[in-house]
Amino acid sequence: MTVMTAATIEDFLDEVFPQRIGTIEAVDHMRATMSLAIDDEHLRPGASVSGPTLMGLADVCLYVAILAQIGPEPMAVTSDLHCRFLRRPRGDRDIIATARILKLGRRLAVGEVQLFSAGDEAPVALVTATYALPDSE
Repeated sequence: MTVMTAATIEDFLDEVFPQRIGTIEAVDHMRATMSLAIDDEHLRPGASVSGPTLMGLADVCLYVAILAQIGPEPMAVTSDLHCRFLRRPRGDRDIIATARILKLGRRLAVGEVQLFSAGDEAPVALVTATYALPDSE
């Protein structure tokens, strides 16, 4: 069960993190899905989506999954992020990110995000990340 919907998370992020990238497609128990419409600003030479774009979308997607579970918390922050680039992300397709929380504790949340070029079954990148959660007291 989630404590925030996709719409309430979008509103919250508009207020506290307006520079984020991507659009929330869905949130569910311990999961979130986002998409990013690729533009020239997201491309590197060779018409591939850039690594920073992929990592940024993955980071936000995991944050969205966490917010859906813990509620509006602006001070939940990334403490570790590791990205494995698996194949060329196509510059002519949107990027889809699917986040899954592996562990949600009192002080840390750990998750993984798979990123895909829209329409492809094989992921272009796999991100694992940890979020530090503020004390709830």
